[in-house]
Amino acid sequence: MVSTKLDYTYGDTVPKLFGVFIIVALLGWLVSTFLSGIHFWALPLPAGVEPSGSLEVITSDWGYIFGLPLAFLGALYYLTVLSVAGAWVQNRSPVILKGLTLLTATGVVFSAFFVWLQLGPIGEICPFCMVSAAASTTLFILELYMVKISSLPSFKQLLPYWRSMFTKEAVLQFVFIFAVGFLVIVGFYGATLAPVPG
Repeated sequence: MVSTKLDYTYGDTVPKLFGVFIIVALLGWLVSTFLSGIHFWALPLPAGVEPSGSLEVITSDWGYIFGLPLAFLGALYYLTVLSVAGAWVQNRSPVILKGLTLLTATGVVFSAFFVWLQLGPIGEICPFCMVSAAASTTLFILELYMVKISSLPSFKQLLPYWRSMFTKEAVLQFVFIFAVGFLVIVGFYGATLAPVPG
Protein backbone atom coordinates (compact mmCIF):
# COMPACT_ATOMS: atom_id res chain seq x y z
CA MET A 1 0.00 0.00 0.00
CA VAL A 2 1.26 3.48 -0.94
CA SER A 3 1.42 6.12 1.76
CA THR A 4 -0.92 9.05 1.12
CA LYS A 5 1.68 11.51 2.40
CA LEU A 6 4.79 12.57 0.52
CA ASP A 7 7.57 14.26 2.43
CA TYR A 8 8.95 17.16 0.37
CA THR A 9 9.42 20.92 0.47
CA TYR A 10 9.98 23.55 -2.20
CA GLY A 11 11.08 26.40 0.03
CA ASP A 12 10.60 30.02 -1.05
CA THR A 13 12.93 29.95 -4.04
CA VAL A 14 11.24 27.31 -6.24
CA PRO A 15 7.90 29.14 -6.68
CA LYS A 16 9.81 32.33 -7.59
CA LEU A 17 11.98 30.46 -10.08
CA PHE A 18 8.87 28.82 -11.45
CA GLY A 19 7.55 32.30 -12.23
CA VAL A 20 10.71 32.95 -14.25
CA PHE A 21 10.28 29.53 -15.87
CA ILE A 22 6.76 30.48 -17.01
CA ILE A 23 7.95 33.83 -18.40
CA VAL A 24 10.73 32.12 -20.40
CA ALA A 25 8.27 29.49 -21.70
CA LEU A 26 5.88 32.29 -22.69
CA LEU A 27 8.69 34.07 -24.54
CA GLY A 28 9.54 30.83 -26.37
CA TRP A 29 5.89 30.34 -27.28
CA LEU A 30 5.54 33.92 -28.53
CA VAL A 31 8.67 33.66 -30.69
CA SER A 32 7.65 30.27 -32.11
CA THR A 33 4.09 31.43 -32.72
CA PHE A 34 5.34 34.61 -34.40
CA LEU A 35 7.70 32.53 -36.53
CA SER A 36 4.75 30.31 -37.44
CA GLY A 37 2.91 33.45 -38.49
CA ILE A 38 5.81 34.48 -40.71
CA HIS A 39 5.94 30.96 -42.10
CA PHE A 40 2.25 30.99 -42.92
CA TRP A 41 2.57 34.55 -44.33
CA ALA A 42 -0.12 35.69 -41.91
CA LEU A 43 2.11 38.36 -40.39
CA PRO A 44 4.42 40.93 -41.87
CA LEU A 45 7.84 41.25 -40.29
CA PRO A 46 7.98 44.16 -37.86
CA ALA A 47 9.73 47.32 -39.03
CA GLY A 48 13.46 47.09 -38.57
CA VAL A 49 13.56 43.28 -38.42
CA GLU A 50 15.83 41.93 -41.12
CA PRO A 51 14.45 38.67 -42.57
CA SER A 52 17.88 37.43 -43.67
CA GLY A 53 18.27 33.88 -42.44
CA SER A 54 14.79 33.39 -40.97
CA LEU A 55 12.99 32.82 -44.26
CA GLU A 56 15.79 30.68 -45.68
CA VAL A 57 15.79 28.48 -42.58
CA ILE A 58 12.05 28.02 -42.12
CA THR A 59 11.41 27.36 -45.81
CA SER A 60 14.37 24.98 -46.28
CA ASP A 61 13.91 21.25 -46.74
CA TRP A 62 14.87 20.90 -43.08
CA GLY A 63 12.09 23.29 -41.98
CA TYR A 64 9.41 20.58 -41.87
CA ILE A 65 8.71 17.32 -40.08
CA PHE A 66 5.98 15.20 -41.66
CA GLY A 67 4.89 18.26 -43.62
CA LEU A 68 4.48 20.41 -40.51
CA PRO A 69 6.62 23.55 -40.09
CA LEU A 70 9.15 23.31 -37.27
CA ALA A 71 8.00 26.70 -35.98
CA PHE A 72 4.50 25.28 -35.53
CA LEU A 73 5.88 22.23 -33.69
CA GLY A 74 8.02 24.53 -31.55
CA ALA A 75 4.97 26.59 -30.65
CA LEU A 76 3.17 23.38 -29.62
CA TYR A 77 6.18 22.37 -27.51
CA TYR A 78 6.24 25.67 -25.61
CA LEU A 79 2.47 25.58 -25.27
CA THR A 80 2.72 22.12 -23.70
CA VAL A 81 5.40 23.37 -21.29
CA LEU A 82 3.22 26.37 -20.38
CA SER A 83 0.16 24.16 -19.88
CA VAL A 84 2.05 21.70 -17.65
CA ALA A 85 3.53 24.65 -15.72
CA GLY A 86 0.00 26.01 -15.26
CA ALA A 87 -1.07 22.65 -13.84
CA TRP A 88 1.86 22.78 -11.39
CA VAL A 89 0.79 26.24 -10.24
CA GLN A 90 -2.62 24.76 -9.38
CA ASN A 91 -1.50 21.74 -7.35
CA ARG A 92 2.31 21.99 -6.94
CA SER A 93 2.64 18.27 -7.56
CA PRO A 94 6.25 17.10 -7.25
CA VAL A 95 5.53 14.58 -10.01
CA ILE A 96 4.86 17.46 -12.41
CA LEU A 97 8.04 19.26 -11.38
CA LYS A 98 10.16 16.15 -11.92
CA GLY A 99 8.28 15.30 -15.13
CA LEU A 100 9.11 18.69 -16.59
CA THR A 101 12.75 17.60 -16.62
CA LEU A 102 12.08 15.08 -19.38
CA LEU A 103 9.96 17.57 -21.32
CA THR A 104 12.55 20.36 -21.16
CA ALA A 105 15.40 17.92 -21.92
CA THR A 106 13.56 16.94 -25.11
CA GLY A 107 13.34 20.62 -26.05
CA VAL A 108 17.09 21.10 -25.56
CA VAL A 109 17.95 18.04 -27.68
CA PHE A 110 15.77 19.21 -30.57
CA SER A 111 17.02 22.80 -30.25
CA ALA A 112 20.64 21.62 -30.38
CA PHE A 113 19.90 19.62 -33.53
CA PHE A 114 18.18 22.61 -35.17
CA VAL A 115 21.06 24.92 -34.29
CA TRP A 116 23.44 22.38 -35.85
CA LEU A 117 21.26 22.36 -38.99
CA GLN A 118 21.50 26.14 -39.24
CA LEU A 119 25.26 26.15 -38.78
CA GLY A 120 25.82 23.16 -41.07
CA PRO A 121 23.50 21.93 -43.83
CA ILE A 122 21.37 25.08 -44.16
CA GLY A 123 24.19 27.57 -43.74
CA GLU A 124 21.92 30.38 -42.52
CA ILE A 125 21.09 31.61 -39.02
CA CYS A 126 17.50 32.34 -38.08
CA PRO A 127 17.52 34.90 -35.23
CA PHE A 128 14.04 33.85 -34.07
CA CYS A 129 15.15 30.20 -34.00
CA MET A 130 18.18 31.13 -31.92
CA VAL A 131 15.97 32.95 -29.39
CA SER A 132 13.85 29.80 -29.21
CA ALA A 133 16.96 27.67 -28.68
CA ALA A 134 18.11 29.99 -25.89
CA ALA A 135 14.65 29.80 -24.29
CA SER A 136 14.55 25.98 -24.38
CA THR A 137 18.06 25.80 -22.90
CA THR A 138 17.12 28.27 -20.15
CA LEU A 139 14.00 26.24 -19.33
CA PHE A 140 16.07 23.08 -18.95
CA ILE A 141 18.64 24.81 -16.71
CA LEU A 142 15.91 26.35 -14.55
CA GLU A 143 14.16 23.00 -14.30
CA LEU A 144 17.32 21.18 -13.23
CA TYR A 145 18.07 23.86 -10.64
CA MET A 146 14.53 23.81 -9.21
CA VAL A 147 14.65 20.03 -8.86
CA LYS A 148 18.12 20.21 -7.28
CA ILE A 149 17.16 22.76 -4.60
CA SER A 150 13.86 21.05 -3.83
CA SER A 151 13.69 18.33 -1.25
CA LEU A 152 11.96 15.91 -3.58
CA PRO A 153 11.98 12.14 -3.41
CA SER A 154 13.46 10.25 -6.37
CA PHE A 155 11.31 9.81 -9.46
CA LYS A 156 10.97 6.11 -8.60
CA GLN A 157 9.53 7.06 -5.19
CA LEU A 158 7.22 9.62 -6.82
CA LEU A 159 5.89 7.30 -9.51
CA PRO A 160 3.16 5.76 -7.33
CA TYR A 161 1.80 9.29 -6.84
CA TRP A 162 1.35 10.02 -10.56
CA ARG A 163 -2.37 10.56 -10.04
CA SER A 164 -1.56 13.64 -7.91
CA MET A 165 -0.92 15.49 -11.17
CA PHE A 166 -4.52 15.18 -12.23
CA THR A 167 -6.49 17.24 -9.76
CA LYS A 168 -9.58 18.81 -11.28
CA GLU A 169 -8.09 22.31 -11.03
CA ALA A 170 -4.78 21.26 -12.62
CA VAL A 171 -6.50 19.51 -15.53
CA LEU A 172 -8.79 22.49 -16.15
CA GLN A 173 -5.80 24.86 -16.04
CA PHE A 174 -3.88 22.66 -18.50
CA VAL A 175 -6.83 22.41 -20.90
CA PHE A 176 -7.60 26.14 -20.72
CA ILE A 177 -4.01 27.28 -21.39
CA PHE A 178 -3.51 24.75 -24.17
CA ALA A 179 -6.85 25.51 -25.85
CA VAL A 180 -6.33 29.30 -25.84
CA GLY A 181 -2.74 29.01 -27.07
CA PHE A 182 -3.65 26.47 -29.74
CA LEU A 183 -6.45 28.70 -31.04
CA VAL A 184 -3.95 31.54 -31.45
CA ILE A 185 -1.57 29.30 -33.42
CA VAL A 186 -4.38 27.93 -35.60
CA GLY A 187 -5.59 31.50 -36.14
CA PHE A 188 -2.30 32.31 -37.87
CA TYR A 189 -2.78 29.41 -40.24
CA GLY A 190 -6.47 30.24 -40.72
CA ALA A 191 -5.58 33.79 -41.73
CA THR A 192 -3.68 32.41 -44.73
CA LEU A 193 -6.78 30.49 -45.88
CA ALA A 194 -9.21 33.39 -45.48
CA PRO A 195 -10.38 34.98 -48.73
CA VAL A 196 -8.73 38.40 -48.96
CA PRO A 197 -10.21 40.95 -51.35
CA GLY A 198 -7.93 42.37 -54.04
